[in-house]
Formats: sequence, C-alpha cells, structure tokens
Amino acid sequence: MQTVLYPLKFKPVFKDKIWGGRKIKDVLGIDFGPLPNCGEMWLLSGLWDEQSEVANGDFEGDEINDLVETFMGDLVGESVFDKYGEQFPLLLKIIDANDWLSVQVHPDDELAEKRGLGNGKTEMWYVMQADKDADLVMGFKRELTRMDYVNILKNNQLQSILNHEWVEKDDVFFIPAGRVHALGPGIMVAEIQQTSDTTYRIYDWDRINEAGMSRELHIPQSVEAIDGRMPESFKTEVPDVMNKTVQVVDCQYFVTNLLQLQGEMEKDYTNLDSFVVLMPLEGNFSLKWENGAVFVNQGECVLIPNLIKKVTIRAEQYCKLLEIYCQFEENEV
Repeated sequence: MQTVLYPLKFKPVFKDKIWGGRKIKDVLGIDFGPLPNCGEMWLLSGLWDEQSEVANGDFEGDEINDLVETFMGDLVGESVFDKYGEQFPLLLKIIDANDWLSVQVHPDDELAEKRGLGNGKTEMWYVMQADKDADLVMGFKRELTRMDYVNILKNNQLQSILNHEWVEKDDVFFIPAGRVHALGPGIMVAEIQQTSDTTYRIYDWDRINEAGMSRELHIPQSVEAIDGRMPESFKTEVPDVMNKTVQVVDCQYFVTNLLQLQGEMEKDYTNLDSFVVLMPLEGNFSLKWENGAVFVNQGECVLIPNLIKKVTIRAEQYCKLLEIYCQFEENEV
C-alpha cells in the first residue's frame, strides 16, 4: 500500500426511511438513485458493518477503519488513536425529515458499555434548511426524574410533557446522550455524532407501515438512559461572522466550528493532535495542501489527516462549512 496520506473524500451511503423526504435531491442536487426517498445520507462512518469507502486518490475503495489501522496517529491523531483504536470515532450524516422521526433517546458511554453496545451516542444538529413553521422535539417542558418519566409513560402522558422548539435555518441543537428528541417534518440537518447506531424509540406517533405493523418501541431500555435535566436553553446561539472560525460545540467527543468564507483562509493545525473534517453546508470550496488540491461540494466532506498541518481553504464565492475534530484536555489547540 502506498504510504503518502492526502485529504480523503468518501462515497455517500443513501438510506430510505419511513419518514424520509427528497430534499437531498431537490435542494442539494444529489441523486440518490432508485430509492423512494432519502431520509439519511451518510457522509463518513466508522461503524464496523457500515464503513465509508474512500472516493478519491490512491486509496479509492478502501474502508476508513482499514486506513486507521494502517496509519494510526498519522491519520487520526495519536491521542485519538490511543482512545478509540482502529475505529473512526465519528459519524457524519445529512438527515431529511418529511415526517416526524420517532421520539427517541440514546445511551451514554457507561450505559452502552454495560449493555455491550460499544459507544454511547452524543450528537448535534445544524439546521441546513427548514420549512416555515417547522418544529422539533428537544427535551421535556420541565425537569424530570426517571420515576417521573416512568409514571408519565404509565399514564400515557408523554406527548403532553415533550418540549417543542420552532426551527429556522442555521439553528444548532446539541443533544447529549440521555436527552429525548425528535426531528420534525420539513427540516434538513447536518448531524455529527459519536460512532454509534443505538437508538431507543419511545414513541412513534402511532405510525404503521405498509404491512400494517408499528415499529418496535424500546420503553424498558430507555428508562435508565433518560436524563431529564433542563439546560438554560436547548438551542445553541452561534455568532454570524465572516472569515473567522466560530466555535459551535465543544464536548468530550468532538469540537465543531463554523466557517463562513469569501476568498481564502489559511488553517494551521500544528497544535492539534487530531484529524479534521470539513463539511460544506452551502457553496463549495477547494482545499489546498503542500502536495495538491481537492474540490469539495455541498453534500460532501473531506477528511484532513493529522499528518497534514497546513492547508488553505478557498471559496470562489460564498461558502459555509463545518470544521470538526476531536480534542481532549491533553490535546488543546
């Protein structure tokens, strides 16, 4: 295998869902083939049975975890490899909801390990597009204990306690493991999350499929996962500034920054021991490094290996993109 790393692009994976829509084709211009809809487009995944394949260069067709195994810290960062081993630690998606997703909750690391599920699932949503009057479920209207939650379920009062948030383009929601949530119709989001596909479905809007069957619920599993605490706000405020790096989320699993660009921006990752993923939300950009350049369109992402420390991002016109990486206490920029 050749040993020179370069910025990697990946083949998307399209998933039809009972609640999925067509905005990935109609808004982003990405053809998802014969599927009736595309509820999720996976841009980068390290899940063992659904790994992303490289789409460009000498490693085209190789799976991401194979490259992590081969290049270790040179690809993902020494501290990242020490913590996560040969599995790429993040999963990046675009989700298009044409109907309500189930009301759901995800376990944290401790509970996931206890149940033999690997990682927990903390995530965030960046709203790429939202129809007028679109809303979603985020947490509860008041603080709840687990016993409160059990009693509410017993009395069939879950809908009355769910907190709804009106949604507009560029809204951000951080969703730590344990927070109940559901994406509503007319919303398309970029999702950044831990590498996990564990979801406990607690309500599915009394929906049935074409065979007259309802989807499985996971009520007993959800009780220990629920975190009913109330934050100051469920929505994350993000300053609207040009040509600067603006932090959106900083948690123990990932950092996400927002860049709005016109022209060029130089990035120096010398003090960062991590890969970096760039994901355009609007527009497109070219990424230049010492040995080459790659063009990245809306609806794609590019992974900059830890070995590459200095790059130039150039937007021919306007481009809005997310910058995503891992950062631990001993690994601060």
